[in-house]
Amino acid sequence: MLEFRKNAEGILRRVKRGERFVLSHRGRPAALLGPLAPLGGDSDASDPFLTIAERAVPSPKGKTRHDDVDSVLYGDA
Repeated sequence: MLEFRKNAEGILRRVKRGERFVLSHRGRPAALLGPLAPLGGDSDASDPFLTIAERAVPSPKGKTRHDDVDSVLYGDA
């Protein structure tokens, strides 16, 4: 975690290129950090979170509420 905090941008660039990292907390593995999907994979097009920028519009009222984000991602329930 310490190395990640010091160089998050560099590590995320390496993840984007396909590397995977195990983050540890107090000497124990805590999380796996890796790419979401292969570049150009079909899963990108079907993942609502990864495609939110294509559907989202700026809010005329300022800050967007969490419920509004959920509506954009998952549709109205």
